[in-house]
Amino acid sequence: MNFMQNLTDNNRVTLVGEIADKPLFSHELFGEKFYDFKLKCNRSSGNVDIICITISDRVFDVNQLKKDLIIKIKGQLRTYNVRSNEDENKLKIAVFVKALKIINNDSVHRNEIYLDGFICKKPNYRETPLGRVICDLIIAINRLYKKSDYIPCISWGRNAKYCHENINIGDNVRVRGRIQSRIYDKRVSDDNIIQKTAYEVSISKIEINKELNNKK
Repeated sequence: MNFMQNLTDNNRVTLVGEIADKPLFSHELFGEKFYDFKLKCNRSSGNVDIICITISDRVFDVNQLKKDLIIKIKGQLRTYNVRSNEDENKLKIAVFVKALKIINNDSVHRNEIYLDGFICKKPNYRETPLGRVICDLIIAINRLYKKSDYIPCISWGRNAKYCHENINIGDNVRVRGRIQSRIYDKRVSDDNIIQKTAYEVSISKIEINKELNNKK
């Protein structure tokens, strides 16, 4: 397939990074096999985002995907409800690959996402213990077959204040940013704290589509 074909306009992801682990079989649907692996994308700050990837064997030969290989991906960020070991529904956030190619240049990693969707939950504006203001958003992105992805996003500083003061449930927004992984501590009992990883979109630019403002 052409590397630029079949990309949905309201949910576009471009990644260049290093494969962190060998693809593992996830599930099969109507004879199509899907595999999961993680991709390491370096930030300019020196930190690294570890991003979950899902790929079909019809998109690329997964036997060619080896650890430490540098690849370029185009696709969509999707969310799934999956059953965890604790028999609870757990939100899985992964990039669904539409096109992939192996590249030789590892000097520049890329992590870019564009979303066009609707605010489906009241924005959560708060301040960190260090005094930094942030605003959490959940954006619903429509896709084929009447399905939607509910993508957690986070804005900082001026963007956070803008979201707090201007954005409401039902607003249509356009977002540019990057996919980030963030480790946090979760207390499961009085004497037991475990480390978890959150996946979200870090917003660099956000705007309201006034033509569809506050329409669901």
